[in-house]
Amino acid sequence: MSESEPIAFSPHQAGGLRAVSPTASPGSEARRITTFDRQELSAILDIYGRKVAAGEWRDYAIDIGRDKAVFSVFRRASEFPLYRIEKVPRHARRQGAYSIVAPAGLILKRGHDLLRVLRVLEDRVRLVSA
Repeated sequence: MSESEPIAFSPHQAGGLRAVSPTASPGSEARRITTFDRQELSAILDIYGRKVAAGEWRDYAIDIGRDKAVFSVFRRASEFPLYRIEKVPRHARRQGAYSIVAPAGLILKRGHDLLRVLRVLEDRVRLVSA
């Protein structure tokens, strides 16, 4: 498995999960699903680890589907997500495949480069005058 090869799973089949090759032959009935590749997941988990260490975030969920992949971040496991990091390949040529979505559905940042889009989640240094 190479570094850029995505990890993909099919929906539940009889007996459990079955891995689906994203580059299946045209004659097969395997469905293409959108996933985060290793570099993307590494960048997301890097910022997630810093926020967990700071005590701001506590839990996450990953949803994969045919048209988009979503990494949701939670403050508590029983709440709604604080942020959703979405990858929608259909938008790659227009606004960019990656976006950060707030709980109310407002798109905070959208772009072609995941690292640049993730910067919106970083804490900014503020000057405090006394």
